[in-house]
Amino acid sequence: MASGRDAVLCSVIGVDGSAPRKPGARMLVYADGTIVGTIGGGEWERRVIAAALDALERGQPVRVAAHLTRDMGMCCGGAMEAYVEPLERTDRLHVFGAGHVGTALARLARDLGFEVHVYDEREDWLEEGRLPGCTLHEGDPSRALVVLGSRDFAVIVTHSHQLDQALLMGLIGQDYAYLGMIGSRAKVAKFFVRLRAAGVDEARFSRVSTPVGLDIGAETPEEIAVAIAAELIRVRRGHSGTVRPLAEIPLAARGGDGTARPPALEELVS
Repeated sequence: MASGRDAVLCSVIGVDGSAPRKPGARMLVYADGTIVGTIGGGEWERRVIAAALDALERGQPVRVAAHLTRDMGMCCGGAMEAYVEPLERTDRLHVFGAGHVGTALARLARDLGFEVHVYDEREDWLEEGRLPGCTLHEGDPSRALVVLGSRDFAVIVTHSHQLDQALLMGLIGQDYAYLGMIGSRAKVAKFFVRLRAAGVDEARFSRVSTPVGLDIGAETPEEIAVAIAAELIRVRRGHSGTVRPLAEIPLAARGGDGTARPPALEELVS
């Protein structure tokens, strides 16, 4: 997990009869199919490795069970079951700008489980007391651009429009999970005109989330940070549906008419 490699943990959770390993045996499967440890070898292990790679692609855990003789032709004569669990890596969030919004976002994202890196050229804004638990990088962010990976998140919220544009220019062509930039629609339009004139592929524009965050009517730095964090969660969890209050979504569990009140509320209060 520290190295950032995708992996799946496979644990034997059940054994009946003769089997090569006991409950609690574990094996780690990497995305390239290599393994650490063993849960018994043979056709049983091969089948679990295949299930692990499929679970990694789908991002969902699965249970695998088989009779070693009847299902696989092994001579053990027993049955085994394994729990196959993709391990969640710690996603990195790069916050460019340690101002009011950047600081509020960094603190919130840290509590949401992100590994947070904050970049700013202003030493007095970049203090441990304001950004506990975050990795701080002092200096002009545009002069030492970080190289983003496919699981990295980045948000541009600096104090300077010129610096915002330089950062956007340097990051937009990279591979990343999410790239957002704060700003008005007028600012965004001007930036994209300039990027187009500089020869940036217009297909890259559609990947940038700007103005950044979900529309929840946020005004204060802390509220804006919540709106941005909500969008980060949406991307991290792969949610592509319409964003709206849960209470507005018809759901039988909330009552026969799909509302957020118990179905017999009228009887209780009458």
